[in-house]
Amino acid sequence: MVSIVRKAAFWAAVSTSVLLAPQAVLAETIFGAMAKAYENNPDLNAARAGLRATDEGVPIAKSGFRPQVSAFANGTLSTVQNDVIGSRDFHQGQIGVTVTQMIFDGFQTLNNVRAAESNVFANREGLRANEIQILLAAATSYANIARDQQIVSIRRQNIAFLKEQLNASQARLDVGEGTRTDVSLAEASLANAQSLLISAIAQLKQSEAVYVQIVGVAPTGIKQPAPASKGLPRSLDQAVALGLRQHPTILAAQYNVDTAGFQVKSAEGTMLPGVTIQGQVGRTTGNSGDGVVSDTSSVTARLTVPIYQGGAEYGQIRRAKETLGQQRILVDSQRAAVQQNVVTAHAQLEAAIARIGANKTQISAANMALAGVIEERKVGQRTTLDVLDSQQTVLNAQEQLAIAQRDAVVASYGLLAATAILSVKSQGLQVAEYRAEEHYEAVKDKWFGLRTVDGR
Repeated sequence: MVSIVRKAAFWAAVSTSVLLAPQAVLAETIFGAMAKAYENNPDLNAARAGLRATDEGVPIAKSGFRPQVSAFANGTLSTVQNDVIGSRDFHQGQIGVTVTQMIFDGFQTLNNVRAAESNVFANREGLRANEIQILLAAATSYANIARDQQIVSIRRQNIAFLKEQLNASQARLDVGEGTRTDVSLAEASLANAQSLLISAIAQLKQSEAVYVQIVGVAPTGIKQPAPASKGLPRSLDQAVALGLRQHPTILAAQYNVDTAGFQVKSAEGTMLPGVTIQGQVGRTTGNSGDGVVSDTSSVTARLTVPIYQGGAEYGQIRRAKETLGQQRILVDSQRAAVQQNVVTAHAQLEAAIARIGANKTQISAANMALAGVIEERKVGQRTTLDVLDSQQTVLNAQEQLAIAQRDAVVASYGLLAATAILSVKSQGLQVAEYRAEEHYEAVKDKWFGLRTVDGR
């Protein structure tokens, strides 16, 4: 069986019989649309900001390893009154610094850090899945506009044809060779065609609005794209294997399993002993003597052995274990979803390519039949209704070809998306690739600082 790649290349090489609408000088390609969407799409930029916020969970978790430093100050004013000294005010103040360092907390902090890291990796894969969907949405909206432009062009040509038929019917009526019925049939067909053209123009405007929403700019010079060929799997088995191995939704689900596992260990750590060391230095001053009462310093080690905490710790552990079980099940669910998407996209691509060939054959035959019917009508063997029916057959075939061409493009990029091949790099898009790891590396070990990496 001929591979999908060869079929797509063959289809792209064969010129369409549909007359395209005039294009702008600065034509936009489907790759340019995807590049602009990758850079401009607000939903994608919001997802990137969300991942940067998730990155901060790692330094937050690591804070449990680090010392906590606090300063304190307090003052006391008291008044003493008796018959010997009368009334006298005494004041006392204390200032100092306390440093607390966790030594052991049942591995809670360690597992919290690991859970935070796994959560970052899961969200990073989630961002990659979001990028794939935005690129697919951009390709789909581009193909939709190309389809709608072709349909508008086809229907305009149909109106021109029907006007000619109306004029011909009127001319035959004027010379006594036709009937009023022929004229009415032509008028009705023309009115219906004008209504269909209005609907097609409205659909084109809707597709353009969706394009602006996804890509961020108005469409200019859209032309019929070819189905994707860069990185397209050679067979269904290869496509399924690629999807199951590298699709980000599956990888994200696996990282979520790791996160849930570390959260179970962290919850179990609440039942283990904890050790902290606290150091404190301070000075106490007053209004007696030389004004200095005392300087103090101390180091305190505390061992805490939990015995019973009201049962909350047991419920938290059970809940964490159930969450872990849920995440494991979701991995299987994601695998099934990816496999279904791959098989569906592959079947849709094969069907669309087959339809393109059939539609082209149909158009050729329908045009020949239409020409024959017109000639037969001239000698009285056919009626105006026969001509209109034949023209409608041509019109339907042309529109079905435009739809099939759109479906082939969307299905091919859908297959790339389902196998996680669709990316800036694989398609050679002229746009800087967003590297999520750069922000993570910049913040994961930060000890202090209020400004974000970009200076906010």
